[in-house]
Amino acid sequence: MIRSLSATMGKFWRKEDGHAVVEFALTFPAMLVLMLSGVELGMVSLQHAMLERAMDQTVRDIRLSTGVAPQHDDIKQLLCDRSGFISNCSNNMLLEMVQVNPRNWTGISATASCTDQSEEVQPKVEFKNDALENDLMILRACVKVDPIFPTTGLGNNVAKDGAGQFALVSISAFVQEPN
Repeated sequence: MIRSLSATMGKFWRKEDGHAVVEFALTFPAMLVLMLSGVELGMVSLQHAMLERAMDQTVRDIRLSTGVAPQHDDIKQLLCDRSGFISNCSNNMLLEMVQVNPRNWTGISATASCTDQSEEVQPKVEFKNDALENDLMILRACVKVDPIFPTTGLGNNVAKDGAGQFALVSISAFVQEPN
């Protein structure tokens, strides 16, 4: 009895039927995670590139409209109109504009203030639009976006807020032109 069981088990271990299924079962989850992370990275890159492009175009408009003080809502609307792939942009974007002295550089804070849908109160940020001629201004936009695959790969490992969104930040500087 033991001899027949041993012979049967020996035949079973020597068979090579189904070895492709084992390889597939081991590699498919890793390949799926890599593929979903690639899609996530592609969408994040597209959204960030569109935000950067919108910021460049908007800052160019601000620089060229000499003597006009840009208003917060107008700048936000221009940025949202020009950045096409960001959903619910007007509610998820927070703008910050600060005047910086280039001769006594202090810079701006390293962390951007962003919206957080899990909080009820919006953070207070500085938005100074009454710059004088030749003043250096820094404009920073922070947009919160939802990951496409929030539980897999890149979407799972990116730093998110309480609402499950992550931040895209774009910074640009310009000099207020003289009249």
